[in-house]
Amino acid sequence: MPHLAGSHHVTLSVGAAQADVDFHVAVLGLRFIKRTVLFDGSIPIYHLYYSNADGDPSAVVTTFPLGKVGLTGRRGTNQAREVLLSAPAGSLDYWNSRLTGHAIECRSVTVFDRRRLLFRHPCGIEYALVEVDQDPRRGYTGGGVPEEHAIHGIYGIGVHVAKPDNMVEFSDGHLGAGDTLEEGDRVRLVVGKPAQGGAVELVVNRTDDPGTWTLGEGTIHHFAFNAETLENQDELKFAIEGAGYTDISELKDRKYFKSVYVRSPGGMLVELAVTHAEGGWTCDESPKELGTRFQLPSQFEARRAEIFAQLEEINI
Repeated sequence: MPHLAGSHHVTLSVGAAQADVDFHVAVLGLRFIKRTVLFDGSIPIYHLYYSNADGDPSAVVTTFPLGKVGLTGRRGTNQAREVLLSAPAGSLDYWNSRLTGHAIECRSVTVFDRRRLLFRHPCGIEYALVEVDQDPRRGYTGGGVPEEHAIHGIYGIGVHVAKPDNMVEFSDGHLGAGDTLEEGDRVRLVVGKPAQGGAVELVVNRTDDPGTWTLGEGTIHHFAFNAETLENQDELKFAIEGAGYTDISELKDRKYFKSVYVRSPGGMLVELAVTHAEGGWTCDESPKELGTRFQLPSQFEARRAEIFAQLEEINI
């Protein structure tokens, strides 16, 4: 039976590379695990990876810094809008102090009986730290955040939709979502196992115009679920395509994982990802060296000096 284990990663289109590194590493205390480039297209664009202590598949935030190339997006409805991260219960006062200390405005709210802290990435993307009572994933402490407050990984994704029905049907029927809750204008479903970052929160938004789907600063590009094995991934693709969702890609090798992409009826680009046997974060760097060297896909290796010269210099 095809299934999804939870989330795998979330990928954002952001602005300046250094501002993105500072936000995720210096402010959120995440571990910088990979510096490479976007595999698609001809314009050299960084692809930066951040994670918890262990680089768990459900704990990785990746970004395309687009500030230097001038690609901008528009946040709106029918689009993934909110990055939800899992934080230890009782840690949000610490995070409120830490964020405001870095001149980041934040607001405390309660949603589905859980306290969460709302704030934004420097490029405007909406973030929330959600308190979770039991989450076995290890937060990273090398960035100066104490273990009792360190971010565990992804909690889920917030998707703004004009009407939630089609997205609920897609999530239930093809992503295996369950545990549905409703509160006001928000519907929550959970894909995969507990504490694996699979919450999908649908926010009814009939105010904003549709957001952009192309690469563009200030928007979420895609949300990836963990398909665990290539065989399972193939079964999922076969079932989704057979149901009529033919806007689905062929298998793409991203070196660290292999992926299939499908545009959901709620607008969010969904990735079905598998960390395959030859991949993983340590296929080109040891666990201690993660993020220390500039990595390139093999097809770009001959252009290393040229590509690096066109990218923004960043300090980790």
